[in-house]
Amino acid sequence: MKRFMVVVGLVAILSACGSTVKLDNVPVEDRSAASMGTTTGSSPNTGTSDGSGVAKGTVASVDLTKSGQDAAMQGTTRVVYFDYDSFVIRPEFGAVIEAHAKYLASNKSRKVSIEGHTDERGGREYNLALGQKRAEAVLKRLSLLGVSEAQLEAVSFGKEKPAVTGSTEAAMEKNRRAEISYR
Repeated sequence: MKRFMVVVGLVAILSACGSTVKLDNVPVEDRSAASMGTTTGSSPNTGTSDGSGVAKGTVASVDLTKSGQDAAMQGTTRVVYFDYDSFVIRPEFGAVIEAHAKYLASNKSRKVSIEGHTDERGGREYNLALGQKRAEAVLKRLSLLGVSEAQLEAVSFGKEKPAVTGSTEAAMEKNRRAEISYR
């Protein structure tokens, strides 16, 4: 009888750790052809002079006051939040991703790291996998909107780098996120 109770207890504990979320397919729709008319090609400024006797080449000047983003992206949020145990991008964050996609598509030299995060619930391995799927969902949406995959990198931190500490639902909501980090 003891053995039966131990087996029933173990089954109950293991079934509580299970999740119904499938981590195999990232649910994103391809809207790039219908919604974006992308143009390619830009000619660098070569061989011109501004009267100073120094020829301007293909080297761009660096503005150290930009802190990693151009002024056009300063007001745009860099965080996409997710529902519990999900990596489906919420509709309200579509505009955020589209703004970053337009910026990145027009600035081919810029690169981003998309960092996936989870709340503290769940095991370490599961949270790393879920964080990776969240980062890949944002990456996939950006690439479908015309951003070169060479500009994108998806990284998962799981529950290791919380934005907010605490076990309240409000704190956990802020930790279920993907952050777009410009390099």
